[in-house]
Amino acid sequence: MTKMMDYLTGIVRGEIPPPPIEQTLGFRMVSIEPGRCVMELEIDERHTNPFGTGHGGLICDLADAAMGAACHSMLADDQMCSTLELKTSFLRPALRGKLLAEGRVIKDGRTVSFIECDVKDEKGDLIARATATLLKSSTRRPRKK
Repeated sequence: MTKMMDYLTGIVRGEIPPPPIEQTLGFRMVSIEPGRCVMELEIDERHTNPFGTGHGGLICDLADAAMGAACHSMLADDQMCSTLELKTSFLRPALRGKLLAEGRVIKDGRTVSFIECDVKDEKGDLIARATATLLKSSTRRPRKK
């Protein structure tokens, strides 16, 4: 198992605190395996837009977190990844309650990965579908001459 998978599974088991952004927004990683991550969010009043439904930007963030973790689960110990492009299609409003975002690696290339994510409510209704392209790069910094 890679160091990254050890880290991610530690978050799922509650042995390692999640990243600060996930704590701030209220996300929780509920499962991780190579190429797949499920995140959850309990939408409450602090997550709503002026119309009382889940804010679209928050749903994008949830999907991006699930897709990013899915990509990270596939990396070697000397790699990292970052989102190059993100597209989200909203299919219905997110009402208060639990959302589950399942990020899945569709194509894991040498330098670029393509990921998709379905965000569903507690009833299993599809709220949004997102896709992302993530760039994989080395964590090793070249030495200056």
